[in-house]
Amino acid sequence: MSVVTVSEAASALPRAWSSTVLARVGTASVRVLRMHALPVEEERHEEAEVLLVLDGRLELSVEGREVTVGPGGMYVVGAGAAHAVRPGSRGTLVIVDRD
Repeated sequence: MSVVTVSEAASALPRAWSSTVLARVGTASVRVLRMHALPVEEERHEEAEVLLVLDGRLELSVEGREVTVGPGGMYVVGAGAAHAVRPGSRGTLVIVDRD
């Protein structure tokens, strides 16, 4: 595999909140996406997911609790936890989750 420039991959995305898979590690996908100020509806996943903010800020609501993740910060959303992106999130986000 060659070196991936994550910021370039994020810039090439057609729109905010769309993602692209950068790599697969075992059964997990490493994806990048560009965040936008608009909120994203609540969701749940059967598996945990890792959210790593490269730049900007991620505003979450997790099980009714407000969570802010800044540049270089990482948050693990537990399996089955209800979570939504609150207004104001911007920047580049890497997500590691199961296929």
